[in-house]
Amino acid sequence: MNPFHWTGRIDAEETGVTTRWHQRVKPLDDRATGGVALIGFPVDEGVRRNGGRVGAADGPRAVRAALANLPIMGEPALWDAGDAGYTDGDLEAAQDKLAQRVATVIAQGCRPLVLGGGHEVAWGTFQGIVRARPDLRHILVVNFDAHFDLRQATQANSGTPFRQIAEWCRAHDRPFDYRVLGVSRYANTQALFDRAKALNAHHVLDEDLQTDRDVAAARDGLRAALQRCDAVYLTVCLDVLPSFQAPGVSAPAALGVPLGHALALLDTVLACGKVVAADIAELNPNSDRDSLTAKTAARIAALIARSVR
Repeated sequence: MNPFHWTGRIDAEETGVTTRWHQRVKPLDDRATGGVALIGFPVDEGVRRNGGRVGAADGPRAVRAALANLPIMGEPALWDAGDAGYTDGDLEAAQDKLAQRVATVIAQGCRPLVLGGGHEVAWGTFQGIVRARPDLRHILVVNFDAHFDLRQATQANSGTPFRQIAEWCRAHDRPFDYRVLGVSRYANTQALFDRAKALNAHHVLDEDLQTDRDVAAARDGLRAALQRCDAVYLTVCLDVLPSFQAPGVSAPAALGVPLGHALALLDTVLACGKVVAADIAELNPNSDRDSLTAKTAARIAALIARSVR
């Protein structure tokens, strides 16, 4: 796949600061340090294996296109680390290459922001974190998602990454601290709820994130968990949002968490200053409407970037 060409609107006749993302993003090189580095994961093999609607492989390009014209409003240095290589059908190799790219970015002192791709991106991002930072004992995984993604399966897929992370934590004598915000009781089997309970995974249902009072209660729980951990891995599956706000996903939500409420909770996570890497998953441009989901993903990406100091 050809590298993304950052281009967009230039307000040549305007006065004042009119800088947009396409004018700020630079290719990541060995001298780059600080700020945020975008990494594309153009892979939806895990979605295919999980029986979902494929198309998320085109997600990274669509998010970059939506980011290109966003105004610069406090973003740090912005780098593009390209896409993690992918061999057709070999999900495990793709996740390993993503892990290598994430680890390299962290080692350079940049914050990785991975653009998926299916939610199988999570296993690659997490592996990159632990390769770069083996000193971190307690990593809190915060997942905005309608699904637990704790599935058992012979082959890894978009529904297995957090079960894989749980197994890695157990094998390496690390706590598995997993919080899922926006879980749907109509998109997860009883077996998955039982597995989450057995793993001490904390979740908040989508139906319990519909009001300002709900958000305040969830924020209190988040803050307590954020204080206890050494670092945070933040992952956002766009199917956590209502289908009218995020139609371009593999599994659109009938209810979902309203975008404003999701952004408020994201602010809480980002404000803790412990996020070491983040990713955004499940954008499927083939099913999008007026690039709405891509624009939503870009807004979330910009929010994450603006939190980096």
